[in-house]
Amino acid sequence: MTIRVVAFGGGHGLSASLRALRRCAPELDLDITAVVTVGDDGGSSGRLRAERGGLPPGDLRQALVALAGDHPATRRSAGLFQHRFAEVTVAGRGDGLAGHAVGNLVLCGLMESLGDPVAALEHAGAMLGAVGRVLPMSRQPVDIEARVRGADPGRPDEVCTVRGQHQVAVTTGRVESLRLTPQAPAACAEAVAAIGTADWLIFGPGSWYTSVLPHLLVPQLATAILASPARRLVTLNLAAEKETLGLSVADHLAALRWYLPELTVDFVLADAKAVGDPEPVHGAAESLGARLVLAPVAVDDGTPRHDPAALGAALVPVLGADR
Repeated sequence: MTIRVVAFGGGHGLSASLRALRRCAPELDLDITAVVTVGDDGGSSGRLRAERGGLPPGDLRQALVALAGDHPATRRSAGLFQHRFAEVTVAGRGDGLAGHAVGNLVLCGLMESLGDPVAALEHAGAMLGAVGRVLPMSRQPVDIEARVRGADPGRPDEVCTVRGQHQVAVTTGRVESLRLTPQAPAACAEAVAAIGTADWLIFGPGSWYTSVLPHLLVPQLATAILASPARRLVTLNLAAEKETLGLSVADHLAALRWYLPELTVDFVLADAKAVGDPEPVHGAAESLGARLVLAPVAVDDGTPRHDPAALGAALVPVLGADR
């Protein structure tokens, strides 16, 4: 029996989750859908968004590459999508391609030529032999804003508004609240439909304020998540990032309830070494209705990165339970 999984996020965290699910797919017969944030305003994505309009392609590209098929030709295409142009100086002038990933340009071109980001992602997915589907959380780009305390180290008690995904991600202050502009973007209809028929909804890992929580701030997505009969899994990060410095592991779970008070969760997956004392996390998981599952899911070199093989191995007994 096919298990329909919808994974929410963006950037490297969602990519790690999708690579793990990709490894589980044959054993569990998974049907994978990725729902990706569309608030990126930094780097190549930010430049293309500012200059061309439309959705920022970078997080969408990473999700597609994570799901790319195993045929040598599709693996080469996936490598090409990730290739980033180096700086080339001609006659003292810089090259406008510098810093752009090839896949970002391809997605930008497909979105312009086909006139619809979902059609563009389906076409790109076919190019890469993607084992699953990639959808934007909205067909319109959004801006992420946060009220941050202590963004200016010289004024630790002052609260100010930090605008833009990149600025929120690198803030050194404490994020006290998060919002999107526009405040109620229309959800991607295909994403809403996928949530409604899913068996599992997976949140994280990833940058909590800029990749995970934004999905809960899209009203139609939030409504669909609460109404879905699917079970829900939260995969926790291995270390705090700049935007979540000062938040405990348990606080990450509490933030989910803060932005979507009616949310309940079935399982919380975490690495035992990253959690440390499991009691606060166990309590926070229980407050969401979840059971805490501890498993070694980090790479062996000590860096705070999920190992797709280890994460996949940890996901198999959870997603395959009660089939």
